[in-house]
Amino acid sequence: MKIYIVGSVGSGKTTLARKVAAELQVPHFETDNFVWNHQPTGDVRNEMDVRNELFSDAVQQSKWVIEGVHINWTDEALLVANQIIFLDIPVNKRTWRIIRRYIRQLLKIEKVNYKPTLTIFWKMFRWNRYFEEQMKPEFIQKFEVYGTKVHYLRTNEEVKNWLREISVGKSQLNKSM
Repeated sequence: MKIYIVGSVGSGKTTLARKVAAELQVPHFETDNFVWNHQPTGDVRNEMDVRNELFSDAVQQSKWVIEGVHINWTDEALLVANQIIFLDIPVNKRTWRIIRRYIRQLLKIEKVNYKPTLTIFWKMFRWNRYFEEQMKPEFIQKFEVYGTKVHYLRTNEEVKNWLREISVGKSQLNKSM
């Protein structure tokens, strides 16, 4: 099974991807980790050829969950994914999640790949707005060609229902083996 999860900052991409990867026992990849080389002294942006090679290596695996907000250079995964999940969570809910996440990171309750600074915190609000105004329409248009393998999930209940379907599908797959 290959599942690609897309959504804005605060949409729940990483949380959902971790749950699905654990349930299906498949590798989980974040597109940010193809873009950035995380160093103790700070993140360094990978060269595009390095980013693309890392991404391609992940996509060529037989099973995976990939999540992120990047577009265009990730088309290879969209083509081969069995399902594409678009987390279209309302802006106000994403905003609350950004605030809650930042507090949890400062309290060291939530682990993060980057240093939770006030600068990043404010950038997340800008990224959230940019996603809604610019990227979301691009993704919706891009996803038109993928038909029924795209699932638009807008509420926690829809996410839970989709997770149940994945779990049931896994059980049925195991019974048929």
